[in-house]
Amino acid sequence: MAVLDYLQFVLAPQMVTGLALGVAVVLVALGLTIIFGLLDVINMSHGEFYALGAFVALALGSIGLPFWLLLILVPLALLPIGYMVERGLIQRVFHGGDRHVTTLLLTFGLGLVIEDVLKLAFGPNPHRPETPISGGVELLGVFVPNYRLFLIIAGAVVIAAVAAVVYRTRLGAMVRAAAYDRHMAASLGVPVKQVYAGAFAFGVALAGLAGVLLAPIYSVFPTMGRDFILLAFTVVIVGGMGSIAGAVVAGLFLTQVQAIASLYISPVWTDPIVFGIMVVMLMVRPQGLFGRLGHA
Repeated sequence: MAVLDYLQFVLAPQMVTGLALGVAVVLVALGLTIIFGLLDVINMSHGEFYALGAFVALALGSIGLPFWLLLILVPLALLPIGYMVERGLIQRVFHGGDRHVTTLLLTFGLGLVIEDVLKLAFGPNPHRPETPISGGVELLGVFVPNYRLFLIIAGAVVIAAVAAVVYRTRLGAMVRAAAYDRHMAASLGVPVKQVYAGAFAFGVALAGLAGVLLAPIYSVFPTMGRDFILLAFTVVIVGGMGSIAGAVVAGLFLTQVQAIASLYISPVWTDPIVFGIMVVMLMVRPQGLFGRLGHA
């Protein structure tokens, strides 16, 4: 009986917490894997776009806009920002011989700029938005906060919608064609530059949406993207660069490992465990769970 009580009152709630975090991490990791899979750009500023989404939601919420409207407005606001960053900055250095290093340094510097702008605009202190849904429900004997349940459902719907767009629509076919061979796609009439910029903007919007969803759970502060993006990069590497299915599986798995491990050891050691899994994956299967060798 003690074992059942432990599973119901200790392990199961922790797994729900890990699932809610995992869905949000997957949203950020999806943006990263779409950007890398199509543009071959490792976006080091992706965490700052996640933080920017949370701060935009905080600012708009402070003037009275409802949370449910922010779920739509914030990703829409980040779309043109991502589009301009890709066309105005990344495209200018993308065609050089060392484009991987150049774009990595460019996006790293951009992330520092965004972080400092957030510090100047909102100050260094953390902010905690109110939770839009209070209370909770009991599912199979486990108490689940209503907002975490909403986060899991909403995130799952968005993830399914992204996968459907990428794999089941003409737009997704254009994106995948441009990722496979940009020159061939251009010869077939695909507007490659617009597709590249649109994919980057879409990835940024996903990061912003994750910032909105996680803002009521975690404090909002200028450096919030720095630690979160390390976990998202780990998810992308373990799942496989450019693989949407890999990002989903790895994101849910690694956050469960992190959540369950925190029950038995200090939270200080949970991140090294997750990063250790990434190191082992790189040694055993460098392309990740669902990636392919020779991706470029």
